[in-house]
Amino acid sequence: MDINQFYRFNDENEKPLDNIVTDGGFTAIFRTIACIGDSLSSGELESETDDGTVGWHDYYEHSWGQYIARAIGSKVHNFSCGGMRADWYCKSFAEENGFWDPSLASEAYIFALGVNDVNACRCIHGGKDFEDFKRLLGNIETDVDFNDWRNNKDTFIGNYAKIVQRYKEIQPKGRMFLMTMPRQAGMEELYDKAYDYHAELLRELAKRLEFTYVIDLRKYAPIYDNTVYDNFFMGGHMSTMGYLFTAHIVMSYIDYIIRHNVDDFRQTGFIGKGIHNARFKW
Repeated sequence: MDINQFYRFNDENEKPLDNIVTDGGFTAIFRTIACIGDSLSSGELESETDDGTVGWHDYYEHSWGQYIARAIGSKVHNFSCGGMRADWYCKSFAEENGFWDPSLASEAYIFALGVNDVNACRCIHGGKDFEDFKRLLGNIETDVDFNDWRNNKDTFIGNYAKIVQRYKEIQPKGRMFLMTMPRQAGMEELYDKAYDYHAELLRELAKRLEFTYVIDLRKYAPIYDNTVYDNFFMGGHMSTMGYLFTAHIVMSYIDYIIRHNVDDFRQTGFIGKGIHNARFKW
């Protein structure tokens, strides 16, 4: 029996979301996962009263991270909150909530930050054009010190990289997954370009860090058009169906990454154990 009848390994023609898994696929090799993100990582649902008053509520049990947890039977931490930005996470949120605690070290980390950071370029910092947005989002070469995260600049990528770097200190062999943002039909051109730049920054960051991969929704996810919004959104945030849909996408993408980088994941069972097998990549 040909193993490829069950799994596709290193099929150069396969794209990341060609094979949708609902049971987690090889994502299940991780027994602990941490999700760092904003409202879309927190299962945030929008309520609206009869008089039009809107409310926003983080229901973590409906986050895509917790749908993954139930699918694969692993422990998933929500290090997330509605409105989260990389600077807020670095400067106060993680510390106040104990999210740097080594006892919460995970085998895998999924980073889903950027929506509020891009919005802040205009709404907080008054950015007027793409050059303003690029300056505020930052530059890998000037804003990230790969030897000491304490020297990172106070830009989006400086703070985002700092988060990844700190978790790599806590769990040196943890596998890091950086998530870009899917394309949206009808998006304002300035924001569309900013999201493209955000994706470029994450791709470049992943190249510089060991065991770091991109869940590139910008490149491979379906365009979020009226069909997606009609079926999976409730206002500006997803419905519970939408968060489950996202969980399927994330699990399928990680399953793809593992199957196409088998040597990188052979020893994940040793992460945090203080031992490894010297015969294989570690």
